[in-house]
Amino acid sequence: MTAWQIALLRTILAGSFLAAVVSSGSAQQALPANSLLHKQAPAFSREGFNKEIVDLHACRGKVVLLNFWATWCAPCQLEMPRLVEWQKQYGPRGLQIVGISMDDDPTAARTLYDKLRLNYPVAMGDEELGKLYGGILGLPVTFLIDADGRVAAEYRGETDLNAMEAQFRLLLPVPSN
Repeated sequence: MTAWQIALLRTILAGSFLAAVVSSGSAQQALPANSLLHKQAPAFSREGFNKEIVDLHACRGKVVLLNFWATWCAPCQLEMPRLVEWQKQYGPRGLQIVGISMDDDPTAARTLYDKLRLNYPVAMGDEELGKLYGGILGLPVTFLIDADGRVAAEYRGETDLNAMEAQFRLLLPVPSN
């Protein structure tokens, strides 16, 4: 186990989660006491896997799904193909998916990024970035951020992806035909 995974296990065992119901009506989800729900998403800028700058502030005006994941997280890997599909389908309407790998080894994260052919920017995260987002305790963790930069929803752990899609679609502009 890595130091990060040990710290995660200690936190879970200490019972630092609070139960809350996400406004979409989906199943109960655990949100930390310092939830960012309805607050401005913390800004960050990191170098992405393709040497691009992954800058949350630069995404202002778009709806963002900020997805924290790791290579050892099976639910993370299961949802990634759907994120690729959403970026392709909804990107032209203003959706921007941003991935943050919480792996200790950037090589493993880059290998999975290439294997799954992720079509959205991905950068490496760390404890500091995790703390900005209320503590990334357990994965996956995804934040739905509206076009004004406010956190509209938090999804922790396995999530009903259909409910997530329905929720972010409400924030996207109506397509013009």
